[in-house]
Amino acid sequence: MKLDSNNHSVFSLNYHLVLVIKYRRKVINTAVSEKAKQMFMDIGEKYNITLLEWNHNQDHVHALFKAHPKTELSKFINAYKSASSRIIKKEFPHVRKQLWKEYFWSRSFCLLTTGGAPIHVVKQYIENQGTK
Repeated sequence: MKLDSNNHSVFSLNYHLVLVIKYRRKVINTAVSEKAKQMFMDIGEKYNITLLEWNHNQDHVHALFKAHPKTELSKFINAYKSASSRIIKKEFPHVRKQLWKEYFWSRSFCLLTTGGAPIHVVKQYIENQGTK
């Protein structure tokens, strides 16, 4: 496993993010997804976030990314949702027509940590520390 590092730590922080379109409207096509992906990468740079994988369905997107320990994930997600909503609705008029008010993304999101070992393996490792 390759670890990231900075001046004072070594880490591997990988996350799976799922963002859903408001009202589950089916507005994401390849062009919208590519714009959303590019914005994720651009905004992510400011938060020390690196996109590893991206995919979409018509009503939601999946992003696999890595981050630094000091990254404020909720601030990044809110900044991304706000900026991408504004730009996508401006550049893709068909999207605005299918949504009510100014919303694009649902208020909620799903953020999962991903790791190399299942949680029960890590738990067992910690439990066995100090024993021979």
